[in-house]
Amino acid sequence: MRSVAALLIGLFALPAFAADIAGEPIVVDGNTIEIDGQRIILHGIDAPESKQVCKADGHSWPCGEHATSALANAIGRTWVECDKKEATKDGRTVAVCRAGGPKGMVLNAHMVAEGMALAYRTVSEEYVTQEDAAKQAKKGLWRGEFTKPWDWRRGVRLASNMPTDKPCQIKGNIGEKGVRIYHMPNGRYYNRTKINRLKGERWFCSEAQAKAAGWRRSKR
Repeated sequence: MRSVAALLIGLFALPAFAADIAGEPIVVDGNTIEIDGQRIILHGIDAPESKQVCKADGHSWPCGEHATSALANAIGRTWVECDKKEATKDGRTVAVCRAGGPKGMVLNAHMVAEGMALAYRTVSEEYVTQEDAAKQAKKGLWRGEFTKPWDWRRGVRLASNMPTDKPCQIKGNIGEKGVRIYHMPNGRYYNRTKINRLKGERWFCSEAQAKAAGWRRSKR
């Protein structure tokens, strides 16, 4: 009887949920994070690209950069857990992720509800309700004009932004030991630094965006 009781206690002591992936994330952009070197795309949503510019109140604003910051702020310093849905052809994981444990905030839903990402309806209609609410409240992207991220990647731009968009100039480099360092245009190593996107290196539009993504500024 004692052994049976101990077994039952052991079973009830087991965690009710075990995430496929868990850890402290690095925010890559508004719908992508990285945990222990593994790229994870938030399932069912699509956020503005890092260089994307939108318009509100008659002015252009870096909506891609703001989407990245919004995801970073939602996560804060909490642990993130992800349920894998599928994998892309290049090996990236597509998942539903939560900040703050099994019952924590679902990041996919949060980004759409805040108007900083769209429901990716060709993949899933799970977050359409959140998108409709954000649109009605004119939150985030919905407070002005924007190009849908999937169209922006095909080269579609807002006509008002075509002549004025400023390219992102901060270089995000990854060193031999995996150290992420960003270089400013006036930095000592800026001109010799080359960006290799296959390694995960990238361009940033501001220091705030670089820091939110987990890069630190070069000391020179």
